[in-house]
Amino acid sequence: MERLYLYDTTLRDGQQTQGVQFSTDEKIRIAKMLDGLGVDYIEGGWPGANPTDSAFFEAAPATRARMAAFGMTKRAGVSAENDDVLAAVVNAGTGTVCLVGKTHDFHVTTALGITLDENLENISRSVAHLVALGHEALFDAEHFFDGWKANRTYALAAVRAAHEAGARWIVLCDTNGGTLPVQIGEIVADVIASGIPGDHLGIHTHNDTANAVAGSLAAVDAGARQIQGTLNGLGERCGNANLITLIPTLLLKEPYASRYETGIDRGALQSLVSVSRKLDDILNRVPVRQAPFVGASAFAHKAGLHASAILKDPATYEHIDPALVGNERVIPMSNQAGQSNLRRRLADAGLAVEKGHPALAAILNEVKAREDRGYTYDSAQASFELLARRELGLLPQFFEVERYRVTIERRRNLAGQMVSLSEAVVVLNVEGEKRLSVSESLDETGADRGPINALSKALAKDLGRYQEIIDDMRLVDFKVRITQGGTEAVTRVIIDSEDDAGHRWSSVGVSANIVDASFEALLDAVIWKLLHATLSAS
Repeated sequence: MERLYLYDTTLRDGQQTQGVQFSTDEKIRIAKMLDGLGVDYIEGGWPGANPTDSAFFEAAPATRARMAAFGMTKRAGVSAENDDVLAAVVNAGTGTVCLVGKTHDFHVTTALGITLDENLENISRSVAHLVALGHEALFDAEHFFDGWKANRTYALAAVRAAHEAGARWIVLCDTNGGTLPVQIGEIVADVIASGIPGDHLGIHTHNDTANAVAGSLAAVDAGARQIQGTLNGLGERCGNANLITLIPTLLLKEPYASRYETGIDRGALQSLVSVSRKLDDILNRVPVRQAPFVGASAFAHKAGLHASAILKDPATYEHIDPALVGNERVIPMSNQAGQSNLRRRLADAGLAVEKGHPALAAILNEVKAREDRGYTYDSAQASFELLARRELGLLPQFFEVERYRVTIERRRNLAGQMVSLSEAVVVLNVEGEKRLSVSESLDETGADRGPINALSKALAKDLGRYQEIIDDMRLVDFKVRITQGGTEAVTRVIIDSEDDAGHRWSSVGVSANIVDASFEALLDAVIWKLLHATLSAS
């Protein structure tokens, strides 16, 4: 088997994602996650370019993976030994250094404003300098594919200059993300035919045509043996090649699975969902439900016909066993559902209901009637389970809501600014004892988080002996949709909740009043948590 090398650029390219800015501590956490996953290289950033990247290299954790510093080739008119920008990269303390340089003649003359020969000299001298100092040198051939199309001779001369100077890896970059996979394969093959061995070639693609993963695989098919990418496809504009998609493709799909080996074993592959979601958690982003392999909907089977087949053999509608990547099969409930979906979904919830049981029809009818009123159980599995358990007589009553109230006030603060403040009161009956809880919407910084925040805090403030169970519960996403327009408007609220054990569940509420809809969804979320804690303890 041939060796494929995985080079992660999340800590640099990922930071170029709009709205993403890693702290040094976050970069250290991500580096440890990447090392546990088994990638070969971790590019830590550009030392000297910003304080965060410089601080990271000073505090970088020890890793099995090779840590790489990123920079650019020397400037024209300055020797490699005296270039201060290059010196910061060389002195970052990493054995591997990646330098980016121009390979498109248009960028050389227009962006850099130097001659084509000067650029070739900058590439050659910079790489030779790294090699002389004992570093493993990589050359990121920026805009290579566009450069090859515009001036093949010069683009090849640029990468040949790096190769002849001793670069271990020449990384061909589709910087603008516009080259399609078939062209990437043809151009990589041409580079190899020109004299640069495939086991010295890497591929770096962007996702501007949604082809970054396909382009990376096309480069491997043509002979490249290093793939660069990021976790969850982070990156500028539309992102970079997604390693979370590439890794299981390489390990599980032919011809790659039997032809190539990577540094990632099957055990690490099972952590893929966890790694993907931990990164989203660090970024305070909602995971993409439709993400290949790791998304919550990646193995969700909604149609009744599909679910019926899945019951007989999962291979009928699944390309892999979801457990291989740490995911799980989901049979959602919706108005398209049949009894096959229902029985499978009940079985997943630990409820064995025989075929033909009268409760099945009652549950289906209730689901369909509620969806006509605006509910959705396709994406609110926790609420569906509670509905089914009520119909089956298997849902304990942990507490009863006697009443609740939310008030919203607008007033001037000491600075004379108009600010809002919400206050919620929730009265519960917990095992015969009345409990009244009050909460405001202000967070620890004094900022107003809104009426639903106040209501959520009040509901979860005092549940008597159940309080410890919900203390680690948190709301991670809140989605609102108007399902009808005009004076007949109905609001649907879907809430995603999570706990410290990594459990994630969704609940739904529907009402003409957004506060009522939100409270219903919050209530279901709390009851689901209590239910499963009770079941686990029994």
